Amino acid sequence: MRLYILCILSCATMICACAQITDELPQQIGETPFPQKQQTTTVPIKRTEVTHNSATRTTAPEPQHTAIPSSTPLPVAVYVFPVPHAPVSYGAEHHDYPATDIFCDSGSAFVAVTDGIVDAIVPEDLWDPATDVPADRSGLAVAIIGSDGVRYYGSHLATIADGLHVGQTVQAGQVLGSTGKSGNARFTPPHLHFGISRPSTPDDWEARRGQISPYPYLKSWEMGGDLIPSFE
Repeated sequence: MRLYILCILSCATMICACAQITDELPQQIGETPFPQKQQTTTVPIKRTEVTHNSATRTTAPEPQHTAIPSSTPLPVAVYVFPVPHAPVSYGAEHHDYPATDIFCDSGSAFVAVTDGIVDAIVPEDLWDPATDVPADRSGLAVAIIGSDGVRYYGSHLATIADGLHVGQTVQAGQVLGSTGKSGNARFTPPHLHFGISRPSTPDDWEARRGQISPYPYLKSWEMGGDLIPSFE
């Protein structure tokens, strides 16, 4: 009986000790039960620009762009009137085919109307009124292919510029010859027969004498304009 009572007292003592530990445990755990999760703050990236007045302003970063190289611009054609230094008269009409006769004094300078390359030269007056061969009616003549791809032709010249040759590069305003009355202009007042055409072979006299009317372009160039010939 005594042994039984001792066992009961021992168990009661152990229960009290456990209760005391249990009461203290939440306080210990409550102090630092688990590591606290830290909060993070996102800071936007900024950059500072310096303005022309040395003040500063803050802006959001700009995206980078890859520059696309532009194509090389084509050269701009410059046009001048073919007889720039003499009194002239000309009209909008021409017989049989598109062209313009520019009447002026003999010996007036005939110049390249734009930059280009000499395409053809007729250095001799072969026209014979007895046979009237169409290819010989031009008398002395010069044709150039302009930088715009158009052929420009002047005939009935009195002279060809010294040293001028086929394949030579010429500039707008460069003298190609002087006006006169060669070819079938022999019995008419002196004038420059001026024709505009597409490029063709130098012996294609039907094309070189003119395919479109030069009149609106001559009026533009005479006034300092830059109207570009069009075949449309």
